[in-house]
Amino acid sequence: MLLIILLIFMIAGSIIALETKNLLSAVIAAGAVGAGVCICFLMLGAPDIAITQMAVETLSLVILIRATISRDLTHITAQREAGGLVAVGVFMAVFVLFSTFALMEIPPFGKPLMTVSSYYVQNGLAQTGASNIISAIILDYRGYDTLGEATILFVAVAGAIVLLRKKGRKKAEEKDE
Repeated sequence: MLLIILLIFMIAGSIIALETKNLLSAVIAAGAVGAGVCICFLMLGAPDIAITQMAVETLSLVILIRATISRDLTHITAQREAGGLVAVGVFMAVFVLFSTFALMEIPPFGKPLMTVSSYYVQNGLAQTGASNIISAIILDYRGYDTLGEATILFVAVAGAIVLLRKKGRKKAEEKDE
């Protein structure tokens, strides 16, 4: 039931990101969707993917906000609206609520997370020929998953370097020749 509510929240965030006219609001709504995906991974028992998702989401959100602010230099001169503060408060309350439920679903310390891991430990060295059980699991049994996570992290870091570098940027008045 909680997963369905979280999915509805992510769909609403996606629609807001697509339909809003303010670029910064769209970036923040997309960030809320990414945080929801992270909580979904936690609720589904995939903490490694949730950590990767949160790292990439945080990095990409910082990059997008930096790019948005440098592009859109409108200044807010009016007083803050109460509706915006209420929306932020509601979002934070929903985020904390779902995070709490996701963390309560994690098994207690010492209890095995999955029964598949015992198969890996018992048969990993014999089947793969590796000298280290961790290397056998990461590179043989979960090779594509590890490759995907490494690719995501590499692309996120490369994007951060490209967007945050100062050398080689042209000023707005300069034109290509």
